[in-house]
Amino acid sequence: MLLFKVIKGVFSRSSGVKYPLARKTGSTNSVLNVGGGNKLIDIPAHYENWEHLLLDIDPSSGADIILDARKLSTLTAEQFDAIYCSHNLEHYYAHDVPTVLSGFFHALKSDGFVEIHVPDMRAVLTRFVETGMEIDDILYQSPSGPISVLDVIYGWGKQIESTGVDFYAHKTGFTEVTLLAALKRAGFTHIWIARTADPFAVGAFAFKQSPTATQISRLGLATG
Repeated sequence: MLLFKVIKGVFSRSSGVKYPLARKTGSTNSVLNVGGGNKLIDIPAHYENWEHLLLDIDPSSGADIILDARKLSTLTAEQFDAIYCSHNLEHYYAHDVPTVLSGFFHALKSDGFVEIHVPDMRAVLTRFVETGMEIDDILYQSPSGPISVLDVIYGWGKQIESTGVDFYAHKTGFTEVTLLAALKRAGFTHIWIARTADPFAVGAFAFKQSPTATQISRLGLATG
């Protein structure tokens, strides 16, 4: 049975939790951070004291696993308790998204979950239309600098220009509805879709099976 919940305020903006490049030892849980860039970038506090492994396509990232996320099925099956994927899924063409998500499903333990954050194209386009913005107008200020409507749709132009690599480009987009549908097609049966502290982003927790009481409590999931 598919469980689908819409919840508000589950995801916070910045946890303040930073992890060193080295693996944590003695951890009983592991999280695979897909496309996270480097381990000095915050990940949510609910992964504190977990073994944190970074997967990235960029060899200069210092990632534990250098791999294209479309090839996650080549990893050993059912080895991670969680997969964290923040603002990375939109960097694949729409026809590649099922491959990435099936790779998540493959690599997760049977009681594992994936946490995904992506730009919310409905929110972005609503603001764009309702306020009469131009496509190159600044939508919001990020810690790295101003982000335009164009940046959210196609990828951060400043980064793409400075690096000269196109894997920073955005190749697809999501709304609450399309993110839910993609996760359902990938086989996830218990899904929570949530607004984030970022008004132009949407997030999801998706499980292979019913979450445990510990997971529900730790992640703040609504069950009523």
